[in-house]
Amino acid sequence: MENLLIITPVKDSIVVASEAITRVCQSKKNYRYRVYNDRSLPESRTVLEHGSILGYELINIEDFTDSPSPNYRFTLIDAQQIALQSGSHLLIVESDVYVKPDTIEQLLHHAKTIDNCGIVAALTTDENGIINFPYLHIKQAQQGLKKTRHRISFCCTLLTYDLLKSFDFNSLSPKKHWFDVQISKKSRTLGFQNLIDTNLTVTHLPHSSRPWKSLKYKNPLKYYLRKYLKKLDRI
Repeated sequence: MENLLIITPVKDSIVVASEAITRVCQSKKNYRYRVYNDRSLPESRTVLEHGSILGYELINIEDFTDSPSPNYRFTLIDAQQIALQSGSHLLIVESDVYVKPDTIEQLLHHAKTIDNCGIVAALTTDENGIINFPYLHIKQAQQGLKKTRHRISFCCTLLTYDLLKSFDFNSLSPKKHWFDVQISKKSRTLGFQNLIDTNLTVTHLPHSSRPWKSLKYKNPLKYYLRKYLKKLDRI
C-alpha cells in the first residue's frame, strides 16, 4: 500500500501555520492533503483559502458543525473515514511543525516495512536541533527507532491503515481534548507497536497554534483557571 492522506488542523497563528503547510506541500508529492480550519479568525480563513493554490483541500469546520473550537475529534473522524475509503495511511502534521523534505517518505516507509506498526512519529526538536516537548523523555544521544509506551503526540505522526481499520474514532470521548493519549493507548491495547524515529527530526514550535497553552509555563495559575473553568485541555 502506498496511499497516504495528510492532514493539518489549523487554529490561527497564521504565519507559523502557513509556513508549516507550505513545507508539507513542497514535499508531499501527489498525496492528498487536507487542511482543517478550526474556526480561525476571518483574516486567517482568507489566507488559507488563497493558499490552497499550493495543493491542499481546505475544510472550514464552521461550515459543517456549530461546535466551538477545539474540533480535533471532528477532524480525526472525518480524516479516518476518507483514509479508510481510499485505503490510506493517515499522516498528521500539526500547524506548529516544520517537516523536512524527506519526512513524509521516511514515515511512509516505516509504515510499509515495520511489522504490526500502529503509530510511527518523527522526533520533535527546537530550531537549534534540541529535543523539545512532547518528547523530552527521549535522550539526545539516542539513535534509531524507539518502541514506546509513552503517548505518541500528533505533532508529526502517521497512523497506519491497519490501526485505522481496528479502531473507530467515533468512540473517542467528546469530553476530552488529548486524543493522542486515547489513540496511543488503544493502539497498544490492540497489539500494535508505537514507534518514534529518533533519527527523523522535525522542528516544533510548541503551542504556536494554541498560544494560551503556553500559560502552563509562563502563568500556571491562569492556565489552570482556564483549564478547569472552561474545561480545556482535558486528557
